[in-house]
Amino acid sequence: MKKVAIIGAGPSGVLLAHYLLRRNDQYQIDIYERRSDPRNIAFSKVRSFPISLGDRGMSPIAQIPGLVTAVKAVSIEKVGTIIHQKNGKTKVTNRQKPLVTLDRTHLATVLLEKLLETHNQHINIHFNTQLIAVDFAAKKAKLQKISTSVNTEVEAEFTIDYDLLIGADGARSVVREYLSNTPDFEFEQNYVLNAYKSIFLPKPDPIPDVNLEKNKIHTWRLTGGISVLMLYQLDGAMSGVILFPYANNPIAKLTTVDEVLTFFRDNFPEISKLMPVSEAEEFLKRPISRVLTVRCNRYHYQDSVLLLGDAAHAVSPSIGQGCNSALEDVFIFNQLLDEYGDNLAIALENYSLRRHPDGMAVRELSDYSFPVSKKLFFEFLLLNTWTKLLHNIFPQRCLPPIFEAVFQDNLSYKEILDYYQNWISKVKASNIKFYANVENNKQSNSGE
Repeated sequence: MKKVAIIGAGPSGVLLAHYLLRRNDQYQIDIYERRSDPRNIAFSKVRSFPISLGDRGMSPIAQIPGLVTAVKAVSIEKVGTIIHQKNGKTKVTNRQKPLVTLDRTHLATVLLEKLLETHNQHINIHFNTQLIAVDFAAKKAKLQKISTSVNTEVEAEFTIDYDLLIGADGARSVVREYLSNTPDFEFEQNYVLNAYKSIFLPKPDPIPDVNLEKNKIHTWRLTGGISVLMLYQLDGAMSGVILFPYANNPIAKLTTVDEVLTFFRDNFPEISKLMPVSEAEEFLKRPISRVLTVRCNRYHYQDSVLLLGDAAHAVSPSIGQGCNSALEDVFIFNQLLDEYGDNLAIALENYSLRRHPDGMAVRELSDYSFPVSKKLFFEFLLLNTWTKLLHNIFPQRCLPPIFEAVFQDNLSYKEILDYYQNWISKVKASNIKFYANVENNKQSNSGE
């Protein structure tokens, strides 16, 4: 029986455990997660962010009996997007296939609960445990228990052996950090050029002049690269983010609750009508966050190490493909185990060969599908309408709009990027110019 150590109990790591435990008792699995068990923490204390799953993410989940039902029980389906304008007018774009939306923590919890309900052998899960060192030659990893008590000064360390080490530990992966010391492994990390703060609105009462349909995703845009995305959660509350250029933004200048409320009232009046003073207070306290993106030249090491999800190819959340691509990683790796009879050396090598082009493509699609300039945004809306029409008439020859294509599991990210390369190149040039101007304005203002 092969010993598998999965670092990270997020959706991809836990889904992989589901797959491996179905392979005729070939694997003994230990999952190590540096955070606490989400089942034992009040949800209000672990709010992460909403995610949207299409066929690309749901098809891997559907391979495990009962999982789709369990996931949909804590989800809401979204059938389109409402774009809200500052003058109160709206534009609705409908989807051919609905998206399943839920909070990431809910998804991880459902996968975890179903795992422990279905498998009570060959699986151990260790929370509050972080990876601190790896010896690839000896196939050993050193981990450390994280103390949850303020009175404990020394945290316990221990060493494990493994046959397969899975790095499902996110954009700041410790597994990947140690892989960077191996021959011919290359990776780069970059922050996306915008930053964000989360927004959580308690269960809002209906407001006659505010069109916030529960089965739609809601977005607002301002000039200057500022936008908001909000969607309803299962409990009736709304959650989302406000995005803005990191280099020069008005959010950092908000220092009081009144300033927060005034900012939303002046710029996002629908949201201001739903935002209580308590949320304005919490919004003020939240740090400005940034998204780290990752590119690697391969996703494995010899016959014993594999990177999944954000550890391999973390992307901007702008088109909602972080979790979808991570779950697809698991599905493809399982296919390779089938294809090569669980020969890890061959399966891992072919995983990098097969998955790397898509990992590079999803990064490009995530960075440059969506324009920040107002002029190009209107062109994007026209493109969306035109490509949807062409796809309906010539479905075999014309792809659906980018924001629908990326959620489909019958199209690779590489195919989508190749098809939309002219648009991606156009947006890339425009966005780079826009953020360069933002940075120049910041420097000019600081020099005055």
